Amino acid sequence: MRPDRRYFLASLAATAALPRLGWADAGGPAFLAAAQDADGARALYGLSDRGEALFRIPLPARGHAATAHPTRPEAVAFARRPGTFALVIDCISGVVLARLTPPEGRQFNGHGTYSLDGAVLYTSELVAEGSAGRIGLWDARRGYARLGEFASNGIGPHDVKRLPGSDLLVVANGGIETDPADRTPLNLDTMRPNLSYLSPEGQVQEVVELAPDLAQNSIRHLALRSDGLVAFAMQWQGDAALAVPLLGLHRRGAAVRLCPPPEAEALAMRGYAGSIAFDGAGQQVAITSPRGGRIEVYEATGGFVRALARADVCGVGPAPGAAGFIVTDGQGLIARVGAEGLRPLTRAACAWDNHLIPVG
Repeated sequence: MRPDRRYFLASLAATAALPRLGWADAGGPAFLAAAQDADGARALYGLSDRGEALFRIPLPARGHAATAHPTRPEAVAFARRPGTFALVIDCISGVVLARLTPPEGRQFNGHGTYSLDGAVLYTSELVAEGSAGRIGLWDARRGYARLGEFASNGIGPHDVKRLPGSDLLVVANGGIETDPADRTPLNLDTMRPNLSYLSPEGQVQEVVELAPDLAQNSIRHLALRSDGLVAFAMQWQGDAALAVPLLGLHRRGAAVRLCPPPEAEALAMRGYAGSIAFDGAGQQVAITSPRGGRIEVYEATGGFVRALARADVCGVGPAPGAAGFIVTDGQGLIARVGAEGLRPLTRAACAWDNHLIPVG
């Protein structure tokens, strides 16, 4: 055996014996969140379940959502839509491992998710002219080279998630065609938002559409329970005087269930649900409205529980333990929401952006 081959095999064995780094090595963050700091700089933060900042990684422009690799301490930070960057970040060193750019004439739409084994990153994208939806595929094992794409089965996809324990994708197709220059809506009278279930190869498995009188209710954001129950948050594009539900629930093979709150609460949301999350037990779901300054909590069966007022609130995620939520707002507050109401945890010198993304 040649010496160089012995050296190669020895090096390979030594590499295999090295401990693999995980999220605990990055401080064990519970959440990822984008923010604007007091000096105007943009960053992605890793936060503990009490809102403590565990790491801060600079971003080149405003961030929106992020997604965490299922095993490696890597996060992908997505630009505010319509965006043209997605940064793959080593959350231990802060090094940008890859900068993803959509194909010519495309835009990222703020969200993405990994395959069950973490080998593939799926990104929500649209064709700038016409807003046709695409799901981009990136090879997370080999430097995030682009593998291809497939149709999202709708116009204007926004959030995309993977059903727990499977590689089936759920896509929130918002249904809005926008002007590529200034995002002016172009098709409000003909909108057809949908919730699409897609195989990892892009085959349509199931589609959920709203009743015609709610066709202007753009399906935007998703929360998934461990048993496959999907909760989706909507943004109403129709008559502002109408009190419409902004939360829906769906399980594959069943009818969709919309969750109307009391009329006064529906109007207080101002037609806009910005984020959504199940609590840790999966028994309740919350939606937030930065426009209305409201947090609404529902039973996972659809019944309205309560609403709380908080100016410019948007990010929401599960609180540690079985019940309750963590929320963030544009004044830097991180708070816990539970049966006792809203309890501040900490305040940072930044403005938190739209989403609070769970890690793991």
